[in-house]
Amino acid sequence: MPSLPRASRSHLPAHGERPHDAAAGPRLPPARPGLAAVTFVTTPGNAAFVRAALRRGGAGDDAAVLELAYQAGGHAPAGGEAAEGVASASSFAAFAEATSALRPRFEEELAALRPPASLLVADGFLYWAHASAAALGVPSVSFLGTSAFAHVVREACVRDKPGAPASSPQFDDATTAATTTYYTVPEFPHLQFSLRDLVPPPLPMIDLDAKMAAAVAASRGLVINTFHDLEGRYIEHWNQHIGPKVWAIGPLWLAQQSSSSSSFFDTGSQQLHTKPSWMQWLDDMAAAGKSVLYISLGTLAAISQAQLKEVADGLDRAGVNFLWAVRPDNADLGMGYEERVVGRGKVVREWVDQRQILRHPYVRGFLSHCGWNSVLESIAAGVPLVAWPCEFEQPINAKFVVDELRIGVRVHVSDGVIGGFVKSEEITRAVKELMFGEAGTAMALRVTEIAAQAQLAVSDGGSSWKEVEEMISELCVVDNA
Repeated sequence: MPSLPRASRSHLPAHGERPHDAAAGPRLPPARPGLAAVTFVTTPGNAAFVRAALRRGGAGDDAAVLELAYQAGGHAPAGGEAAEGVASASSFAAFAEATSALRPRFEEELAALRPPASLLVADGFLYWAHASAAALGVPSVSFLGTSAFAHVVREACVRDKPGAPASSPQFDDATTAATTTYYTVPEFPHLQFSLRDLVPPPLPMIDLDAKMAAAVAASRGLVINTFHDLEGRYIEHWNQHIGPKVWAIGPLWLAQQSSSSSSFFDTGSQQLHTKPSWMQWLDDMAAAGKSVLYISLGTLAAISQAQLKEVADGLDRAGVNFLWAVRPDNADLGMGYEERVVGRGKVVREWVDQRQILRHPYVRGFLSHCGWNSVLESIAAGVPLVAWPCEFEQPINAKFVVDELRIGVRVHVSDGVIGGFVKSEEITRAVKELMFGEAGTAMALRVTEIAAQAQLAVSDGGSSWKEVEEMISELCVVDNA
């Protein structure tokens, strides 16, 4: 009998937007006994998280964890081995680049794997891992934690350079470019973006993005945390006109849930049977028949104290019940604010399980920065969104949520600049529209339908499972010895 292919997954210092103050480590793909023997390559600071997630997923003997440590005195990322230690989004490029210090050790371990690796799945930010795999004759695919929609729009923007007078084919002269405030994606005329939503990232991120794009183009495929019923038209467009092939294998956290009955709170050392204060609060609100808005603005975005107070005031004015996860350093929400909202609002500065919160039946809305993981988790839980994008591809995700899926309300900044200031009145308007308005009721019905499609995708025979099986069958070289 042929042996199972060994799919070596490089996922070193974890990147990616995750639930507020989540434990360090990568998001893991679904594990299916007998499908492949998998080796996870990570760092010591992330290894416990990986092992716990594998136990929850029931991976058993089909998965191993290989730890690579930074050498003493080497160039380890500032802030530690996971994205939660990064001080701000502006310093993320340096964090990602620092992972290349692990390349020599990674190549040694990849070459030493027995049986040899049949396939490498590497986070897109670890662009250098693909060159290492190619040198050893191992096929590789990239994993990117953003949507197919965002990838398609990015490719169009890189090609057309919207807003650039000399280089964009859309503009006949500089005057036209200067007065044009919108960009229409030629392949999808219904997609019209404000140029304010397409602001280029800082130069270090542009350089990193170019390296990632080259690695993706040279790889055998692109693994995305999404599913065909959600983004089929954009996946098909990518596959037919851009490439390399997209393998849609999400939503990953639903796949994990379907394969295990273990608690979300298994840390790898013990089961935490005590219900967290935030979950008890949600249960109390449910017992009183009160719907709740959940608020989390991500782990990398630095929110000023003045802005936090506007959000706090806006929630107060909206008269909504809310659970708000804030960074530990966001201490000042206004004198006496937390005491004033007792009974209808709770502010949490500890780790929370965002997926568990979104699955709570009385959480009816999510005020989010629109990182793709948060968007997909909200969709999979059947919760509509208040979309407040701050940076990176978040404005594109917000466009998808609000205009394409019609399951969200957009928050508008006062000066029209992404990452700009939002007044309390705007927070109040958007929150009330989602939680109390007729439009919000229609959004809730639509997202419930999409959530059912997401569950089907990760069920036996669903599109995402088929994608995983087809990818391994197509790309892995099976050792018949």
